[in-house]
Amino acid sequence: MKDFTQLADLAAERLGGRVLDANDDFFAPKENLLKEPNPVFIEGKYTARGKWMDGWESRRRRTPGHDWCILRLGLPGIIRGVTVDTSFFTGNYPEKFSLEGCDLGERHPYKSEKSRLHSEKTKWNQIFPETELRADSRNLFAAENGSRFTHLRFKIYPDGGVARLRVHGEAVPGPGLLSRAEINLVAVENGGSVVVSSDQFYGAPRNLLMPYRAKNMGDGWETKRRRGPGHDWVVLKLGVPGAIHRIEVDTAHFKGNFPDSCALQAAAAGNSAVDTRNASSLPWEEVLPNSKLRANHRHVFRKLQHTGVATHARFQIFPDGGVSRLRLFGSPHVPADRSKSLARFNALPRQRALRALLDSCGSRKWGQQMAERRPFDNESQLFEIASKTWSDLDRGDWLEAFQHHPPIGENRAKARQSATASHWSTTEQSSTQKAGPRVLEALAEQNRAYAEKFGYVFLICATGKSSEDILNALRQRLPNDPDIELRIAVEEQRKITRLRLEKLLEL
Repeated sequence: MKDFTQLADLAAERLGGRVLDANDDFFAPKENLLKEPNPVFIEGKYTARGKWMDGWESRRRRTPGHDWCILRLGLPGIIRGVTVDTSFFTGNYPEKFSLEGCDLGERHPYKSEKSRLHSEKTKWNQIFPETELRADSRNLFAAENGSRFTHLRFKIYPDGGVARLRVHGEAVPGPGLLSRAEINLVAVENGGSVVVSSDQFYGAPRNLLMPYRAKNMGDGWETKRRRGPGHDWVVLKLGVPGAIHRIEVDTAHFKGNFPDSCALQAAAAGNSAVDTRNASSLPWEEVLPNSKLRANHRHVFRKLQHTGVATHARFQIFPDGGVSRLRLFGSPHVPADRSKSLARFNALPRQRALRALLDSCGSRKWGQQMAERRPFDNESQLFEIASKTWSDLDRGDWLEAFQHHPPIGENRAKARQSATASHWSTTEQSSTQKAGPRVLEALAEQNRAYAEKFGYVFLICATGKSSEDILNALRQRLPNDPDIELRIAVEEQRKITRLRLEKLLEL
């Protein structure tokens, strides 16, 4: 998603986010960082310690170092971007910030949690290095790290005040979710998210997926008044694939502006990435036909068309208006054949399992640690541990994995690959085999320039991308700083590994 601010704020107070600790909050309390309302400024308001500010503000530092705070995400998940809001902090804002994260797994009692967060054994993964901030601004930064995090360490350099910290991303619940008989498949806490919508003039569509009932009309999705033909809609990604068997549409607080009716369609996208460009071309099937709605009412629809397992849903309102919540209840789905494949993988002799894992990633250390972590209870746990293990590796391990990939567009290039991995590489890069001579020549030239600059092969998750898309990405990334480019390449390898693990379970 290009606009990551459309995703849920994983650190929001309403979702359970909390600021646990800070080294200094002399002028303004650390808890303000996660307050839901936008920051305000009150002229002439002072406290016993100084000017009242709506944010977290530390005292003026007279010694070397920096200030910090630690927070717990309300929803553990993958961070796609952050907003560091310095509104009203002008001569007292920090020059820079950095952000680190860790995954402590399931929740612990506060004392134990705090002890682990300050332990030297806890490994903090860098999400953003020291990065410059602007005064009195909403500073937006897209994240490249694809790891799951439960806690964050937010640092400001050297001191000062930040009004709000918003952590936008997708929730990644624990592995126990798939064992439940029924869940809200599209709930934000279960990983549901918005792909694209026709309009969001008055209220963001992500509000549809929030827990609890809406507190007012502004806590829902509301479109502007439609003056022409057509209707409004939103495409949603289910957090967990499943078959929808009950729908709840809540129009709470919408009285003179609720939609006349609604409908819902579902589609299965498989492993394909869905974004604003291809959402309309999914194989949509009707789940709920056009159905009348009432003002300020919670509607429950049980008479649905059964379309099988879905990964995405398209919610339509006619012609426009506001809906506060949408809940799609169903049973989480894990394909039976892949469940059996996972069981077979768990039972493989260690060396055979290690060879299969090396086909998926290429880092021996990653493969060894994954083989030792068997048995995996389910796919979700496998993917979660694979991602975390990859993040915890060192630069040398990452570069070892990169050496298992041939340069894109050069099938005969020498790479340390087995027959299986070679077949996967060929399939993933199939679009480049259809490219014309001019594109292939440009790819080869840019690949050489990339390898000379960075010392490793250009890496991109090529599945679903055209040869022109790959070439453009290569040209855009070539001027990058080496540290930034390494982070991008590590994330691309993570995506490739995830897809190959899925293929491994389909063998």
